[in-house]
Amino acid sequence: MKRCCHRSAGGALVAAMLAGLVGGCASSFLPPPAAAPALYTLAADNEAIAALALPAGAPTLIVALPRAAPGFDTAQIAYVRRPYEIEYFAHNQWVDTPPKMLAPMMVSAVERSDAFHAVLAAPTSATGQWRLETELVRLQQDFSLAPSQVRLTLRATLVDTPARRVIASREFDVRVSAATDDPYGGVVAAQRAASQVMTRLAAFCAESVAR
Repeated sequence: MKRCCHRSAGGALVAAMLAGLVGGCASSFLPPPAAAPALYTLAADNEAIAALALPAGAPTLIVALPRAAPGFDTAQIAYVRRPYEIEYFAHNQWVDTPPKMLAPMMVSAVERSDAFHAVLAAPTSATGQWRLETELVRLQQDFSLAPSQVRLTLRATLVDTPARRVIASREFDVRVSAATDDPYGGVVAAQRAASQVMTRLAAFCAESVAR
């Protein structure tokens, strides 16, 4: 009886060791957990715009949410190494899609032009005399150049809402060299490119309604 018990205890010990060995081997073949991606944003003025009691006929601009060309309505950060092929960084991305990050920047930039009594982001219950519609044509880091460059292209259309007619349209195309040929260098360059486009967009809106 004692001998049987000894064998049973020994067998259990061997089985436990084998199970641990097999489990350790199996875990060694599992892929490591994916690292969390680095997140970046474009600087924007996200302060809420207070409701205004507007006098009749006051020039009000409604800024529509920008549309995006195929490939750019995503939080993934785009880059190119050769023409016609868009790639995305694997471990770096925007906190939101570029159109949603650019919209509050547009509102803030046009407000500073003082060309309108109020500048409101759509959707809104307010009725504006003017409506700004935009399309993000591209926002990408180009590694076919040395140093790499970020290219931001935005197409803008200003609409007379009551008359339902386009009064002006323009395309803004900005290229900014990156200080470093990596995703963060591209993000910093994108910030600069966006600031330049916002300045030109605000001037375009002010000049168009002053005609």
